[in-house]
Amino acid sequence: MDDVVTVKGWTSVCYLEDIVPNTGVCALVDDEQVAVFRVGEQALYAIDNFDPNANAHVLSRGLIGSLGERVVVASPIYKQHFDLRTGECLEAPEHSVRAWKVKLHEGHVWLGQP
Repeated sequence: MDDVVTVKGWTSVCYLEDIVPNTGVCALVDDEQVAVFRVGEQALYAIDNFDPNANAHVLSRGLIGSLGERVVVASPIYKQHFDLRTGECLEAPEHSVRAWKVKLHEGHVWLGQP
């Protein structure tokens, strides 16, 4: 998707079909990198892409899974787990990231500020 559209605090970042199920992509919203994850066919989550443990923008490349009731992504560098609903780092809560609002509308993935 080439054109970024912002409407009332929401930014359209891609089409749902642009994200392979059970993977993540990185989106740029107001100069901030956001990791957007598609879990299953249509569940969407978004957290900051910056991994404070690794000091790198890499969370969108992490592995999606679950720990108990939590849907998580494992950082590709040091393997800390981040809760996709809250952004909490399970191993080091002081290194948690922000969870962003995310919604699907007419095939478009929209992000709202955390």
